[in-house]
Amino acid sequence: MALSTVFPHMRSEGTLSAPSKSRLLDGLGEEEKRLASELLLGTSARFFHAGFRGRTPDLTHARALVVESGFVVVHASVPSARQVVVAEAGPGSIVLPPRDGEHLHALTDSWVTVLPLDLLERLLAIPSVATGLFRSLGTALRLRQDATRYYGSVRHVDRVREKLLQLAQEFGKVDLDGIRLDFPVTHDLLAEMVASARETVTRSLDELERSGLLVRDGHSYRLRVSPEELDHPDTDPFGGHDG
Repeated sequence: MALSTVFPHMRSEGTLSAPSKSRLLDGLGEEEKRLASELLLGTSARFFHAGFRGRTPDLTHARALVVESGFVVVHASVPSARQVVVAEAGPGSIVLPPRDGEHLHALTDSWVTVLPLDLLERLLAIPSVATGLFRSLGTALRLRQDATRYYGSVRHVDRVREKLLQLAQEFGKVDLDGIRLDFPVTHDLLAEMVASARETVTRSLDELERSGLLVRDGHSYRLRVSPEELDHPDTDPFGGHDG
């Protein structure tokens, strides 16, 4: 389903009527799709230009955000500590809205559906929607747990390698030469993702490029690995791979 058929074109940040075919409807039976569609008509979809950083009132009062298209991250910062990325989300991902000390950053043009508490509770009463939301939240939790594990590595190149492999597994696009990340990955951003200094990340990327694992591709990267090397069936909390 092309997203251009779901959302009207809009070239500035703003609130639109909710799409009738959110990714929350994927895989639903006709009756559940009808019920969920009726509920979603009362919410809003937000369009964010690539490069948007900040919080908006509807985001801060939401309970969950569904990324319909594009790619966003959530940054967090506290006094006397470096800024870090605490969440990444691509199409179909669920992310918690930014709170105090956090802000949303759209790496590409992105559509995000905003779910306030009352709507979220009504959607959770639809069994297949609840299953889909739980699966997405399980994936998000797995990403964070894996990140905590590789933060413990004393070799920064290992942190960078594991983060790039994780991004490729969850959000990459397969092509003839490996797996491509279709969103910009700067040295600064990657440093915030792995809690390392930018200069350290630059040296790590140079080492990974020399090893042949990594190829610079415009403003992002291609990893020379096969999908089979990244396939981990146990990432789905329901026991199946949701790739």
